Amino acid sequence: MSDTSADAASRAAEAAVQEPEPLTLPTGIPAIEAATRGPQHSSPEVLIITGMSGAGRSRAAGVLEDLDWFVVDNLPPAMIVPLVDLMTRSGSSVERLAVVADVRGREYFNDLRGALGHMRQRGVDYRILFLDATDETLVRRFESVRRPHPLQGDGRILDGIADERRALASIAERADTVIDTSELSVHDLAREVRAAVAGGGPETLRVNVVAFGFKYGLPLDADHVVDVRFLSNPYWVTELRHLTGRDAPVRDYVLGRPGAQEFVERYVAALEPVLAGYLHEEKRYVTIAVGCTGGKHRSVAIAEAIAQRLRATGQRVTVTARDLGKE
Repeated sequence: MSDTSADAASRAAEAAVQEPEPLTLPTGIPAIEAATRGPQHSSPEVLIITGMSGAGRSRAAGVLEDLDWFVVDNLPPAMIVPLVDLMTRSGSSVERLAVVADVRGREYFNDLRGALGHMRQRGVDYRILFLDATDETLVRRFESVRRPHPLQGDGRILDGIADERRALASIAERADTVIDTSELSVHDLAREVRAAVAGGGPETLRVNVVAFGFKYGLPLDADHVVDVRFLSNPYWVTELRHLTGRDAPVRDYVLGRPGAQEFVERYVAALEPVLAGYLHEEKRYVTIAVGCTGGKHRSVAIAEAIAQRLRATGQRVTVTARDLGKE
């Protein structure tokens, strides 16, 4: 090998050693990633429902379900923290968890105090809703349903109530809210629970407006039935026959008929005191059925118009067309 060739080979080897590896990522990416905070998972709101058997825990749980809480009944207390962790880590959309924990859990109920302390250590915010009633009221309620008290055993109902009060004494002292249900009706209890957990926010119904065809029968769950067959039928208009009440030409045709707009406005106005009365009586769901002959044109257009006006009053409204596609 000549000196020139040797020098060239030496320079090539030196360059190969000194040349850095080609970059596959722009500089600064690791620093950016290190400084970037990952997605933050907020802890769900947790409510522990407990209290005396017969004081209305099941009713309270039902109220919370109506308020869109995720409710778990008779969950062993030791499972509360793992459930909260699961809801947080999985990116669940559930933000409000209510757990009914009581002496039905037998020996597992003794884990409740430990579970509460563990949640405090983990930084999980929770509240305790304790339901109570007088011994006389509880005895009367158990006798009316002819069921024994969970802790009664071979003794009397009063014996079971006394044992339960002793078991719940420390939890009652830690309760954030105590509701005495002795003199409350089921509707009064619902209002008390709603006020305790919802902060007295605006109350709304869940209104479902269903368009249907009379020839297919009335909806079984209808609270109100509206007959709109007094309006001209778009079925007899060739250009509209193949369309539905969700299509603009049909909607404009139906709502343009004499009396259509006036009917919708007056009907919604007539519903206002009815819906307010439902709220007062703790009826949270109402179904309004709007019918025409086949459930394709008039009923669909009018149902949508009624729903639009109800939403303008603050109601939560869904619209379904039960019989579309049946013709």
